Amino acid sequence: MASEHEGPIQPAPERATADSGIHWDSIIRNTALIIVLLVLLWLAFNVRLPSADSLQQMIASWGWAAWLVFIGTYALVALTPIPVTVMAVTGGLLFGTLEGSVLSMIGVFIGCWGAYWIARGLGRHTTARLLGSHYRTAERHLNRAGFQAVVMLRLLPGFPYWPVNYGSGAFGVSQRDFLLASALAIIPGQVSLVAIGSFISNPGVANGVVVGIGWAVVLVMTWWAYRRWRLLKDQAPKP
Repeated sequence: MASEHEGPIQPAPERATADSGIHWDSIIRNTALIIVLLVLLWLAFNVRLPSADSLQQMIASWGWAAWLVFIGTYALVALTPIPVTVMAVTGGLLFGTLEGSVLSMIGVFIGCWGAYWIARGLGRHTTARLLGSHYRTAERHLNRAGFQAVVMLRLLPGFPYWPVNYGSGAFGVSQRDFLLASALAIIPGQVSLVAIGSFISNPGVANGVVVGIGWAVVLVMTWWAYRRWRLLKDQAPKP
């Protein structure tokens, strides 16, 4: 027989339900991120950019909206492992050095920023799978580093943009450092590539000089960023 001093018994099922409530916002967010990731992977492995000439004709056919189409296409490409070189060269073919450089920098900056936040949402473990063979390189350079590491990797010849974008989000590079470093580092490379496209469509001394100066700046900035990154790594406490 139950004691008269015992209080009322709380219904266990109701407590369990309250304690294990379904967090729908988290489920929706994670589902959306997974869908975005799958779409980006599909684009990366199944879509190939046409030649610069074909892109030029396609974008030019949009008339007054060509600016917006170019920026949007560039941003989408920058979200994926598809190389951005063709887009930058197309900017030079279509808009010339000055206008093409501005539009290219806007497009690639938006794409890089979007990839950064996708990685922040996916988390380190999932992003590591996404980066694949680039994971160790991104981890070695970006872990416990920020501004200088992003600048160096952005300028490193042959190293694509997308591991820097996703790696920065996954390894905790602050948004401020990521945006400032990206804004600084994409300028010389993008201007140089756009100038190549402009030189192809309109060969001239001016475009040739822009290409040369742009790559010289890339080399100097890469050297500076590497030196700063090594200094910070040497001064950082060992884990």
